[in-house]
Amino acid sequence: MRIAFLSTFYPLRGGIAQFNASLYRALEKTHEVHAFTFTRQYPGLLFPGATQYVTAEDQVDPVPAQAVLDSINPLSYFKTAAIIRACRPDLLLTKFWMPFFAPSLGSVAQRVRRHGAQAIAILDNLIPHERRPGDVQLIRYFLNRYDGFAVMSKVVEQDLLRLKPAAEYFLKAHPIYDHFGPPIAAAQARAQLGLPPAQHLILFFGFIRDYKGLDHLIRATAFLPDDYCVVIAGEMYGDFSRYQRLIDESGSAGKIKLFVRYLADAEVPLFFSAANVCVLPYKSATQSGIVQIAFHFNLPVIVTDVGGLAEMVQDNETGLILHAHDPQALAEKIRAYFEENMQPRMARAIAQRRQQNSWEGFAEALAGFYEKLSSKAI
Repeated sequence: MRIAFLSTFYPLRGGIAQFNASLYRALEKTHEVHAFTFTRQYPGLLFPGATQYVTAEDQVDPVPAQAVLDSINPLSYFKTAAIIRACRPDLLLTKFWMPFFAPSLGSVAQRVRRHGAQAIAILDNLIPHERRPGDVQLIRYFLNRYDGFAVMSKVVEQDLLRLKPAAEYFLKAHPIYDHFGPPIAAAQARAQLGLPPAQHLILFFGFIRDYKGLDHLIRATAFLPDDYCVVIAGEMYGDFSRYQRLIDESGSAGKIKLFVRYLADAEVPLFFSAANVCVLPYKSATQSGIVQIAFHFNLPVIVTDVGGLAEMVQDNETGLILHAHDPQALAEKIRAYFEENMQPRMARAIAQRRQQNSWEGFAEALAGFYEKLSSKAI
C-alpha cells in the first residue's frame, strides 16, 4: 500500500510529531510511506508556547517529510493536494486534534479523494477541551471529507458517532511511546535533577493547561506529609503566576519542585525514572500520551475518571483511578499508593502488558481497516 501521511513532522516538535514519527516507522516496515508536513502549523499569535520547532537539545526522529501545507493559506491547500496526488497514494492518512486544522486538512482530503485514494483520520480530540464558537461546524466539515477514522478512546468514539452517526471507524488504544530509551537508576536520575534521594516523589508532567487540574494537585500537596515531594515539570501555556500564588498560599512550597519550561526529549527519562508515580488530576480528557510515556518506563499512574483517561488504566493493577475531583481525596489516594507499597507490583503488571499497545499493532489495525474500507468502495 502507498500511503501519503499528512500531519506534523520534524522539524516541528511536540506530542503529535512524536506520535506521527513512531507510526511512520511502524508503517514503513510493510508499506511505502510519503510524509508531508506544514510550512506553517500555527500562526505565531496563536501559539502560546516558546517555539513550535525542535531545538538542539531535542533527540527527535528526523522523519523525511516534505513541508507543503500552510494551515492558514488556502492557496497552499490546492498545491498540497496536487503534490500528494502526484505520488498516487492508495491512502491519505492524517491526524486531527483541534478544529483549527479542519479547513486545511479537510480541503486537501476532499481533493485527493477525487482521484481514488481513501482518506483516514486518526482522531485525538474531536471536541476540544477549550471550546470556541464555530468548533462544531468546523469538525463536521472535516468529518465529511474523510472516509474513515481511528479513535483511541470510547469518549472520542461517542463524540464521533454523535456528530457522524454512520461513520466508519476502528477503536485501538494509544500505543506506548517507546522512543525515549530505557529507564535509568532512580538514584542517578534524582541526583541529576537535584531532587531529594529518599522522598516519595510524585510527578506532574507535560504542557500545563487549565483542564489538566494542576491546581487540584497543588492543593492536595497541603494534605501530604513532609516526606512527599511533588515535581511539576512542563511548559506553561499562558501565565504560571496563578499557580505560583496557589503554591505560596498552600504553605506547601517546601514540598514542590518546579521545572516550568519546555523539556527536551533527553530529559524525559530522568523525570520518569526519578518518580515513584505519575499523577494526572485532569478535569477533562480524551486520552493522554503522558500515560503511555509513564508506562514505557513501567511507572504507575494515578488518574481522574474523566473522558478516556480511566480507559487507559487497570484500576489497582497498572495505576489508581480517582472518582472524586477533590484535592483531599487525591491526597488520600496518593498516600494509599505509598503506604501500601503499590509501585513494585504495578510496575510488573505494566511490563507484562506493554506488547498489547505496540506501534506495529496500531499500524496493522490501520492497514486492516483500510482494506475493509476499500472492499466496501468496490
